[in-house]
Amino acid sequence: MTRCLAGIGASSLCCLASPAFAKDDAVSTVLFGSMDTGTSVFAGGGFKAAPERVDREGFAILGMVGAGARREQAPALVNGTLPTLVRITGLAALLGGYQFFFDWGVLGLFAGPEASVETLTGNGGFGVAETRFGARLQGELWARPSENTLTTVTVVLGSARWDAYGRVSAGYRLFGAYLGPEAAAYADRTGYGRFNLGLHATDFGFGAFRFRLSAGCSYESETRRLGPYLAVAGWVPL
Repeated sequence: MTRCLAGIGASSLCCLASPAFAKDDAVSTVLFGSMDTGTSVFAGGGFKAAPERVDREGFAILGMVGAGARREQAPALVNGTLPTLVRITGLAALLGGYQFFFDWGVLGLFAGPEASVETLTGNGGFGVAETRFGARLQGELWARPSENTLTTVTVVLGSARWDAYGRVSAGYRLFGAYLGPEAAAYADRTGYGRFNLGLHATDFGFGAFRFRLSAGCSYESETRRLGPYLAVAGWVPL
């Protein structure tokens, strides 16, 4: 029997497989949260809800809020140098969509409004906070090519900040989790870009609480340097 839970990555949601529910459980809501650290930081949380069960084909709602910070170089010289600024961003979205269930896995398509608030801080002060509203499109693919393998794909497009996010992962069931490689990319209207390549352990946990742990190498366009990243996500049914 297939199961679909909601997890959250860096400014995104992804569809995960989990054996956490018993066959006769009727779970209509899943809460999730995550933190992604490295050259930038993002943390968020939210819920996935369905009228009857989140692990059945049909309509579902996704809601999330999050906040992040990253370093940027100022566009102009100040006292002969380019100061380092910090961009602080808040994001919220409420999406509705449909989950399609197949023998091989689950496809979820969602759309809805989003809002963002961001400001730059540096040189002892904060810039003007900018609020933007837009639409968000999101696709989630969960597939099990075989009994012990898992493949996920997540794509998110937003017009509030004109940003895009994508993540792909593959895993093999070992030691109570799906272990394997992952890759993710993010870009937005400011010209900022980030690419992650690493390993993940998905769907391990304690009781009803399930987790995903990711770690690897991150490249950021702003600094043009490589650095480590670490991400953790967790979810629990209500």
